[in-house]
Amino acid sequence: MKKTPYWRGRGAQINPTSPYEKIVRDEEPMDWALRQAEWETDDLQTEYLETHPKTILNRVESSDIPAAWSLNPYQGCEHGCVYCYARNTHPYWGYSAGLDFERKILVKRNAAELLEAALKKETWKASPIMFAGNTDVYQPAERRFGITRACLEVFWRYRHPVGIITKNSLILRDLDLLKALAAERLVHVAISLTTLDERLRQYLEPRTATVAQRLRTIETLSAYGIPVFAMLAPIIPGLNDAEILPMAQAAAERGALGLGYSVVRLNGDVAPIFEDWLRKNMPDRARKILNRIRHIHGGNLHNSRPSLRMRGEGRFADIIRQQFLLARHRFFASRQMPAYNLDLHERYKNPQLRLF
Repeated sequence: MKKTPYWRGRGAQINPTSPYEKIVRDEEPMDWALRQAEWETDDLQTEYLETHPKTILNRVESSDIPAAWSLNPYQGCEHGCVYCYARNTHPYWGYSAGLDFERKILVKRNAAELLEAALKKETWKASPIMFAGNTDVYQPAERRFGITRACLEVFWRYRHPVGIITKNSLILRDLDLLKALAAERLVHVAISLTTLDERLRQYLEPRTATVAQRLRTIETLSAYGIPVFAMLAPIIPGLNDAEILPMAQAAAERGALGLGYSVVRLNGDVAPIFEDWLRKNMPDRARKILNRIRHIHGGNLHNSRPSLRMRGEGRFADIIRQQFLLARHRFFASRQMPAYNLDLHERYKNPQLRLF
């Protein structure tokens, strides 16, 4: 991996102009080689911006997502994963999908209160809520604000099923709540794995948990009876597709009960951000990787068609799929995630019913 002048700890190195902005900004990055001594100065450090939403649950319209609802306590994500499809939501707030996505984090302080109001409604019927779906609920901001934990307390109070997907070991802070939820079959946790190569992880996902921490998180959660699903995502042909079997084996050895995958899709502003990152970090492999991504998406860097956008098509997509099926058969054949318990919530929604 070629060393270039680089902004330590960030994924995107450019800040594309939001299509909703009237001001056109310079998309080129600063000369980070000259800014190393000013790491995390006022103009570079993460900024937390409070928002005041009126609702917190989002109906999931995509047929690719196995949940009807999602909840995101934060918008933007300091993890800085350069491939993240959620980057494209930041321009709706007037910010760039590039560096702004990683350093301007929108905080929904009233998320737990809004969640409780929704779950208390007489018309609400228990349905698993995907806790995240846009940005990681255990990103660094959670250490400061604790909104994710407050929401988990609401899920437990109302005995409501919840699914969590994260790549941060901070989830272990909430073992007490997760163990209680798991005992009633009310929680699934998906740990995202992208690579076992720590050096690659540092460039690809600069502020996430290390590979070792992530595997240890799977092991710890599993040891406490919390069902863990290993999500190999995204698989990037030419970059990490050779790691499918090793990643699956590592997750299985640490107790994961399920396995899934999705392929990279560089929709909207993610494409120039990823391509810029790739050419700076791997100039010798950039063309090959980009061509393979185009191959799995019918000649484009992205695909918006349901199911195909998550799996791809063509020869390279078929190879990825066959490797995944082999990995699942070899390491997960006798394992299964428990079904969610949808029966408890009705009793806990109405305190009077708890008397009977």
